[in-house]
Amino acid sequence: MGEFTKRQQQPYRFDTVGSFLRPARLKEARKAYEAGEIDAQALRQVEDEEIIKLIQKQEEAGLQAVSDGEFRRSWWHYDFMWGLNGIEKRFIDEGGQFHDMKTRAETASLTSRELDGHKHPFVEDFKFVRDHKSADREVKQTVPAPAQLLQELLKPHNQETTQAFYGEDEHRELAQAIAKAYIDVLEDFAAEGAKVIQFDDCTWGRLVDIHLEDYPEDERQAKADEKAYLAGLYRYVNNLAIDGAPEGLTITSHVCRGNYRSHWFGQGGYDSVADELFAKEHAQAYYLEYDSDRAGGFEPLAKVGDDRLVVLGLITSKTGELEDREAVIKRIHEAAKYIPLDNLCLSPQCGFSSTEEGNSLTEDQQWEKLALVRSIAEEVWG
Repeated sequence: MGEFTKRQQQPYRFDTVGSFLRPARLKEARKAYEAGEIDAQALRQVEDEEIIKLIQKQEEAGLQAVSDGEFRRSWWHYDFMWGLNGIEKRFIDEGGQFHDMKTRAETASLTSRELDGHKHPFVEDFKFVRDHKSADREVKQTVPAPAQLLQELLKPHNQETTQAFYGEDEHRELAQAIAKAYIDVLEDFAAEGAKVIQFDDCTWGRLVDIHLEDYPEDERQAKADEKAYLAGLYRYVNNLAIDGAPEGLTITSHVCRGNYRSHWFGQGGYDSVADELFAKEHAQAYYLEYDSDRAGGFEPLAKVGDDRLVVLGLITSKTGELEDREAVIKRIHEAAKYIPLDNLCLSPQCGFSSTEEGNSLTEDQQWEKLALVRSIAEEVWG
């Protein structure tokens, strides 16, 4: 085994994507709050206590970057969006379509042309983890990517509310407003000591699921043009926020194809988005799903370059069955044909509970998965 760089900040050789299964006590408290049986302060107290326990468990598991497990969130993305000034929670007729399931029917909608991110509640959540972790650990803080909010505001169910403030030809102006709000939040995170922020981004997972061969031949060019336009727009808004982030704040990106109660919405390799995502986006590291053949091969990783890192999500968070250790190690070395092994790390493919419902595995299985990731990472990188 060669000599490998010792990672001093995220991503670490053994890492996570962020969310953890909600403990039963927390689920019960949230139900009681929604039923009006306890107040927000009582719910917050339960969240605090369960997050402190989770931080301790993560540290005992050997994680260098510890999160709050997203225990205060209902969704991985909407809670952040609802915390921006100029965005509101709205109920809609139908939830999003996954492979064989629909999500809860909620969205984030514009209430103003101007967006502002100052005094975001997530900053207080960050401070709580910062103040309760050990001194030698980092906070892992995730937020949905700017592109995720842009995609949400452009969905058909938001067409009327978005066009009340931005015309159909003002997508770039909308992107600029979103990026400004994100920069506000990033500045506040940095002021409280954040070193790394992870953008969770399902927009690319939607794009790779656009398979031109599924369309009639006379529609393919228009669909290809739409896909290219959206890829450029998503990269544009993400880069505005990344480039505007405070000096010294690292932005990483997690790319996902859906993770709702162990279900997914998209399939397709990274090939069709590699130029925009890997060659042109300015994230300093990528956490990438690679737990099934829905993610394609490793060849697109050649576009990442030698100055950035890739965290291989080779361990699924959707089921409790443990992966074959030697098969995972073999796949790491296959990926190293396209990007240096020193630039690779290992994590589960996604969080264990991207929404409060959680995936179809037990808490014990969740920790067994992480123990496997750690063991493999130690064998490969030392």
